[in-house]
Amino acid sequence: MRIVSLLPAATEILLALGLEDELVGVTHRCEVPIGIVPPRVVTGAAGLDVAALLDVEPDLVLVGDGAAGPSARVARDALDAGDLDADVLTLAPTSVEGVFNAISSVGAMTEAEEEALDVVERLRERLREVEQIVVGRRDGGFRPPRVVALDGLVPPGAVGRWVPDQVRLAGGWELMGVEGGAPAATTWEAVAEVDPEILVLMPAELRLDDALEAWQDLDRPAVWGGLRAVAERRVYVLDGTLFSRPGAGVIDGIEALAELIDPAAFDGMAPPASWARVD
Repeated sequence: MRIVSLLPAATEILLALGLEDELVGVTHRCEVPIGIVPPRVVTGAAGLDVAALLDVEPDLVLVGDGAAGPSARVARDALDAGDLDADVLTLAPTSVEGVFNAISSVGAMTEAEEEALDVVERLRERLREVEQIVVGRRDGGFRPPRVVALDGLVPPGAVGRWVPDQVRLAGGWELMGVEGGAPAATTWEAVAEVDPEILVLMPAELRLDDALEAWQDLDRPAVWGGLRAVAERRVYVLDGTLFSRPGAGVIDGIEALAELIDPAAFDGMAPPASWARVD
């Protein structure tokens, strides 16, 4: 099978399923490990490169909901223009459970069902470990801290989709996001109004070093000094790809959040280079 991924998360899923030899096209934002023959890049800053997509003659095209790359309609129109008969699978989960289902769907479409089951079970086992500790801590009197997670900096962006779910599973209470809904622009004044105990900045699609640079280059908002999270030194920048890509990395994101939310219980659980404290 010849597969094109128009979504970084889909590329990560395909690699996790061992389908790198069938991956013939990716976006300019996808990351392919060293040692794998680089697939053809079929997108750019201007969007989908239709000629490149048609040139690799895919049997299957994986897309997102259109918010972070070409939509299913764009992909189908391009395939129709080239008279190519390829399947198009949309991955648009809105929860952590939906991410697991997306991995299973990719496995079903690529004849890698057993590999997908194995990947999902390993992810579920890691999640169960976090959940058991969270429940035990709550039974022991640990109160879920009040958290604001922002996936944009200018303007600040309240999270949506699966991210509030990630915060809840990690043991926190996310104050501004809408679980299952779309991310939405907000203001620093709105953040100050809810005054979180923990503030996490996770600029979408930015790895930790780039996210830190983006934050360091930003002028601090006028309300900054009055935030409780700032006073208590509980402001963190995180690897945004662990929260903006609906793939296996969402569990890495939960583990990183758990360490920040309850370091006494989860010290050392966060993946390397997943977060940094900022002032």
